[in-house]
Amino acid sequence: MQTSLNDAFGKTPVGQDADAILRSCVHCGFCTATCPTYQILGDELDGPRGRIYLIKQVLEGHAATEKVQAHLDRCLNCRACETTCPSGVHYGHLLDIGRSVVARQVGRPVRERLLRRILRLLLVHRRRFAALLAVGRLVRPMLPPSLKAKIPATQSAGDWPEPRHARRMLVLDGCVQPSTTPLTNAAAARVLDRLGISLLVAEKAGCCGALSQHLDAEAEACNLARRNIDAWWSHVEAGIEAIVTTASGCGVMVKDYAHLLRHDPAYADKATLISAISRDLVEVLQQEDLSRLKPAAQGPIAVHAPCTLQHGQALPGAIEALLQRAGFTLTKVPDAHLCCGAAGTYSLLQPALSQQLLQQKLAALASGSPEQIVTANIGCQMHLAARSTLPVRHWIELLDDMAP
Repeated sequence: MQTSLNDAFGKTPVGQDADAILRSCVHCGFCTATCPTYQILGDELDGPRGRIYLIKQVLEGHAATEKVQAHLDRCLNCRACETTCPSGVHYGHLLDIGRSVVARQVGRPVRERLLRRILRLLLVHRRRFAALLAVGRLVRPMLPPSLKAKIPATQSAGDWPEPRHARRMLVLDGCVQPSTTPLTNAAAARVLDRLGISLLVAEKAGCCGALSQHLDAEAEACNLARRNIDAWWSHVEAGIEAIVTTASGCGVMVKDYAHLLRHDPAYADKATLISAISRDLVEVLQQEDLSRLKPAAQGPIAVHAPCTLQHGQALPGAIEALLQRAGFTLTKVPDAHLCCGAAGTYSLLQPALSQQLLQQKLAALASGSPEQIVTANIGCQMHLAARSTLPVRHWIELLDDMAP
C-alpha cells in the first residue's frame, strides 16, 4: 500500500513504525473473513481492511472524527486478522497507534473518559480491585441475577509448594486473577512442582499493562512494564529459566515488552530479554514429560482457546494437543478462531457486541455436549462463566486434578 504520512508525524519513530505496517498491507481483504465485528455488523469499516484505511487517512492528515473513533473502538483487537493475513501485517500495533492519534484529536465525552479512568484506577491495581470484589461478594445475595452472575464466588487456592528444585521459573500474578481465581497460579505451581520445576512470585510485580495500553494510557502501560522488569530483573540475573504467564492476555503483553519499550534507551535491552524468556504455561508443559501424571476421571471437555493465545501468541491448538496427550477427551468446537467478546474491558465498553459474541461462543462450546469448559485467560473465564450453564475452569486445573 502506498502512503504519504504528514511530515510532522511521519518522521517520528512511531510514525515510521506505522508507515512500515501500512506499506505491508496489500488490501486483499482476506482478514474480513475472520473478523468477528465484520461478521456481525457487515460494514467494511468495522473490519480490519476498513480500519486500516481509516487509520491511514488520519495519519496522512485527514481530520479524525467521532465516527472514525467509533469504528476503531469497536475492534476487539483479537488479532484473528493477523493469523489470516498473507502479508504479515502487524495490525494490533497499528491499531494502538491509530487509536492513540485519534483519541488526541477527537477526545472523548466526559462520561466515557470517566468510565475509562475508573477502570484503570480499579482493575490495574491489585489491592483496590480485591477490596472492591470483597464488597461485591458481601452484597452479592442482594443483587439482581444479571449482576450476581458477574461476581465470581470465593475460590480456594490450596497449598503452594515450597521452592525445592534447581529448575526455577517466575509467574506473573497480574492484577485481577489473584483475587478472582487464585487457584490458577497455585495449580500451576503444584503441577510444575511434580515435574521438577519450582514456580516463584516476584512480590513487586503486578499488572502487565495491557488494560492501560488499550484504554488510551500508553504511558501508564510503559510504566507498568518497567515496574515488572525491575521486579523480575534480580531473578533474571540469578538465572531464572522463564517468566510464565497463566493468563494468555498477559502473555501477549509481556512478549510485547520489547516492542513497547523499543525507544526507551534505559529499558529496551532488558525488555527484549524479558520478552525472549516469556512463556505461556502451555509452552512450558509442551516440553515436559507428562507420563508421571495420571488422568483423573473426566467427561468430555470443550476447550475455549482465547484469541490472545491462538492469534496474539500464535499458539493455535496448543492446549488441545496438550490435553489430548495427557489423556483427556475433547469435543469439537465450531468456529474456534472467533472471539468470545471478553477482550479485556471490551465487555464493559461495548456490551451489546460483546454479548452477541458471547452467545455465539457459548453455543459453539456447548454443541459437542461437554461436561465442562476450559480456557486459558482470566477475562475469558469470567466472561464465559457469567452466562454459561457449564462449569468454566482454567485448563491447568485439569492437570492439577491428576494424581502424581
